[in-house]
Amino acid sequence: MARNGTGRSGGRDDLPADPDSGAAPAGFAEAEPHFLGHRERLRERFRKAGGEALPDYELLELVLFRAVVRADVKPLAKALIDRFGSFAEVVTAPPGRLREVKGVGEAIVTELKLIGAAVERVTRGQVRARPVLSSWSAVIAHCRASMAFVEQEQFRILFLDKRNQLILDEVQQRGTVDHTPVYPREVVKRALEVAASAVILVHNHPSGDPTPSTADIQMTKTIIDVAKPLGIEVHDHIIVGKDGHASLRGLRLI
Repeated sequence: MARNGTGRSGGRDDLPADPDSGAAPAGFAEAEPHFLGHRERLRERFRKAGGEALPDYELLELVLFRAVVRADVKPLAKALIDRFGSFAEVVTAPPGRLREVKGVGEAIVTELKLIGAAVERVTRGQVRARPVLSSWSAVIAHCRASMAFVEQEQFRILFLDKRNQLILDEVQQRGTVDHTPVYPREVVKRALEVAASAVILVHNHPSGDPTPSTADIQMTKTIIDVAKPLGIEVHDHIIVGKDGHASLRGLRLI
C-alpha cells in the first residue's frame, strides 16, 4: 500500500501512484492518472447529495485528498476504517495509533485531527447556544463527539449557571483504560470556584458499553450528598461509549 512519510509538496503525504500511470514515453501526452477522475466524481456526489449519501470510507477519502495530492487514497481510507471501525473513530484516534497505519504521515494526521477538533468545537458551540436542559440532544452529541471514542477513561464536568446555560466544560480527570479517580470534594470545590449552580457529570467507558457500574452509581450519589448542602444540583451523570450512552437519572439510579 502506501509508505510512511511527509510529501515533498507543501508538507503533504505522497503515496505511490498506480503503476500503470507512470511517465509517458517522449513525444506522447501523459495520460491523466485514473484517480483524478474518481476524485472529481466523489466531490460532485458530495456537493449534490451531502455527506449522508457517502459511506464512511468515501467521506474519509475526501479528507485525505487534501493531504495526498498524487495518489489513489481509497485503499488507505479503507485500511483506516478497517483498523479503527468508523469515520468518527478515525478522526478521534490518537496520533500515535494513526501513524501505525502504513501510509499515514504527519500531513494526514494533521488533517484527521483537524476534522476531529472541528466536530468537537461545533458540538460544544451548540451546547453553549441555549439552556442545556432544553437542548439535551446537543449535550449528548457533544459528549459523544468529545469522549465516545477516546481510548482512556475521562471524567468531565459541565458547569451550569442558574439559567442552565454552560459556564465551563472541563475534563477533571484522566485515567487508565478502565479507571479514572474521582474525588467528590474536588468536584464541588471546582463548581464553587466557577460559581456554578448545577453540574452534569460525564465520563466514558472505553470498552464501548455505557452500562453504569456499581462504583459509578455510588460515586455519583456521594457527589450529590456533598453538593446539595452547598446549593449545587447534580442534574445527571452521563456515561458514553461507542455503543451509545446511559443517563443515571434516566435509569432512575439517582
